[in-house]
Amino acid sequence: MLKEGDQLRIAAIDYDKYIKYDYIIGSEDILEISVWKSPDLSSIIMVRPDGMISLPLIGDIQANNRYAKDLKEEIGKKLLEYKQDPIVSVIVKEVNSQAVFVTGEVIRPGKYPLRSETSIVQAITLAGGFSQWADKDKIVVIRKSPLKPEGNRIVVRYSDIVSGKNMKANILLKAGDTIIVP
Repeated sequence: MLKEGDQLRIAAIDYDKYIKYDYIIGSEDILEISVWKSPDLSSIIMVRPDGMISLPLIGDIQANNRYAKDLKEEIGKKLLEYKQDPIVSVIVKEVNSQAVFVTGEVIRPGKYPLRSETSIVQAITLAGGFSQWADKDKIVVIRKSPLKPEGNRIVVRYSDIVSGKNMKANILLKAGDTIIVP
């Protein structure tokens, strides 16, 4: 318990130096926007399908395809009209826009959010692993491509990955990738 006259040392960390702001916000992501000492301006909000969010006082702001740090700075600038030195934080509470799809002979086929760098093996693990009928050496990743409407097909041999023969085959997935386990 602190008493009058006690001294308290507080260490401050510049999180901008340590946190990588490399997640790009997308539609359906849930954001927690906080304005210090202004609970009326703080909220938990979903990015709309049009990529916008609506905030008290400042209205609609484009959130889609932006980094949280950039969105935080824009909100802070817009709030300067209404509040002196606003301290704003933007936290991505739920990642819903960036996902991969795992289908076929896995235990739990479905849509899985990309919360961080995720490889094929990790995505299959998220889907509960292979079923007993899976052909592990004929996995196909379909990746969207602006040049090919049907996407690029990448064939992956699981045995090459786990044996160490071809670790490069355990590629990092991108939003929208579909993994098919025959």
